[in-house]
Amino acid sequence: MSRVLVASRNAKKLKELRRILDEAGIAGIEIVGLDDVPPYPEAPETAPDFEGNALAKARDGAAATGLPCVADDSGIEVDALNGMPGVLSARWSGRHGDDAANNALLLAQLTDVPDERRGGRFVSTCALVVPGGEELVVRGEWPGIIGREPKGENGFGYDPLFFPDGGELSAAQLSPAEKDAASHRGRALRQLLPALSALAREG
Repeated sequence: MSRVLVASRNAKKLKELRRILDEAGIAGIEIVGLDDVPPYPEAPETAPDFEGNALAKARDGAAATGLPCVADDSGIEVDALNGMPGVLSARWSGRHGDDAANNALLLAQLTDVPDERRGGRFVSTCALVVPGGEELVVRGEWPGIIGREPKGENGFGYDPLFFPDGGELSAAQLSPAEKDAASHRGRALRQLLPALSALAREG
């Protein structure tokens, strides 16, 4: 059994990767999170892009634990805001992780933007670092439009404002299974399956 660290304390992220491995029929990998390993210093997310932040987190985790490490950095890019909030998504309003304030600020910034120019995408970049071995960085995108009011109770972050591919339902109105099948993080994680399958065989 190969242990793979996911550099996160978010139980939803750990479950998502476990589900994707199960769907792909990949056995022999035990997914552990940051709460399952001894604490280590985590560098702040200061890179100007998702790729840099994900790679830094994965390198830190692999170096500190000796385990292959998967890390992700994700956010929303809005065309009318030149790709912002981007890497600043979680702290767009100035307070890290304040979903309601972040959503309110984004809506305020788009008040006068017509529907046809409200395009954007969720982005997830995932990095896999194997100690003394390969480094792999992949990117998943989930295109859609930014709505004019929050809808739905599921999900988190900007999900209530994001309407995938311009559909009728927001990301917060989708079931967890529906979101998994389409989401940016799911799209990125699936690109890691060949490398994770190889780790399972080595383990």
